[in-house]
Amino acid sequence: MDRAFRARLESRFGDVATEPIRQRHDETELRIPAAAAPDVLRALHDEPEFRFLMLSDLAGVDTGEQMQVVYHLWSETTSDWLRVVAEGIARDEPRTPSITFLWKGAEWMEREAYDMFWIVFEGNRDLRRIYMPPDYTSFPLRKDFFLPDDAARSPGGGVRPMERSHAPQGTSAGAIRRVKA
Repeated sequence: MDRAFRARLESRFGDVATEPIRQRHDETELRIPAAAAPDVLRALHDEPEFRFLMLSDLAGVDTGEQMQVVYHLWSETTSDWLRVVAEGIARDEPRTPSITFLWKGAEWMEREAYDMFWIVFEGNRDLRRIYMPPDYTSFPLRKDFFLPDDAARSPGGGVRPMERSHAPQGTSAGAIRRVKA
């Protein structure tokens, strides 16, 4: 853990952070409101004491109550990876500013988050589906996405047969072959 890096973050972004800055092993986490993401990320990218020039990953998250966008950043100024969690995005119409003005590679990552979570990145010039067909009407990684045969989530539905850990019903003991380790 780079404690001096944490102190720099607290000094610069302490007034914006929604929670105390956390560190674990070689990772530091900064939680901010989604509306503050462009300004905070610009500062992390441009200011000499941070210089986070590499966006390693961008991911959408559905907590069930709100949507989040998580940015994983790397800089030569610290041995820690930085995770910036932009939180507080409404689930009913998730919108947040694009960061493609800082990292051009974010365009594809934002498209993936749009395709899987329906998070609209305002300012992304090519926000369209990347995995699912263009006419697909749902978003597979949202908590409210259910498969039509998802009996395990219906009230009283129990466990789907494919998830049972015992032998299939109606088979004899001799029909099941056990593999020895």
